[in-house]
Amino acid sequence: MEEVEVVVAHSERATLRVGDVFLKVDADQARIDVEVEAMSLAPVPTPKVLWRKPPVLAIAAVPGATLGRLGGPSTGSPAAWAAAGAAIRTLHDAPPPPRPGRAGRSIAALTEELDRECELLAGNGVLPAGLVTRNRQVADAALRPWTPAFTHGDLQIAHVFLDGGEVTGIIDWSEAGQGDALYDLATFTLGHEEHLGDVIDGYGTAVDLDVIHAWWSLRSLLVVRWLAEHGFDPFAPGCEVDVLRSWM
Repeated sequence: MEEVEVVVAHSERATLRVGDVFLKVDADQARIDVEVEAMSLAPVPTPKVLWRKPPVLAIAAVPGATLGRLGGPSTGSPAAWAAAGAAIRTLHDAPPPPRPGRAGRSIAALTEELDRECELLAGNGVLPAGLVTRNRQVADAALRPWTPAFTHGDLQIAHVFLDGGEVTGIIDWSEAGQGDALYDLATFTLGHEEHLGDVIDGYGTAVDLDVIHAWWSLRSLLVVRWLAEHGFDPFAPGCEVDVLRSWM
């Protein structure tokens, strides 16, 4: 008998695996709508939708394996990381969906959210004030105009699967939409700076490294409290707080 594996679960959503089927349970139907639409439009391999009955979406597992996870060792050859970069470029070059995604928040809204979060992190003693201040300075480079691209919006290393040097599937599209392409590149390489050059080689065009670094700081600052409050550990070695400390 196949067992039910809890892949991730918190108060907003849960993902279960039974054999080769993933069941995504989400209280926010809009996120499921975005995910299904994005997978139908994306010019890269995505999971097959098996059935959908709100609040559950059933999708098939994709073959291959990831290149690692945040806080853990990375795997794969430079060619595999470059293949991931090439797939990301294919996505970014496609016509973007009609709505903004997580990577497409306005500069004003993002600045307001970031300043509020920094005040809470330092004021409540979650992180040292100097660490917050330094990373807020670094993050400022991301707060600039960008050309809308088709972005995944949550392109963690654990969401991209490869078999050898070929991308076989990209999962978890609920944050997809129009956004800043460099946000995706930064999210994918967060905590694995040693592979940034390989990813950019595959991406095929020069990118502003200061903006990549800025997104590393900005994204980490915004998620530390959320992660801690939802059962994850941003203080684990190699995770978000270590990314922030790297600037000190």
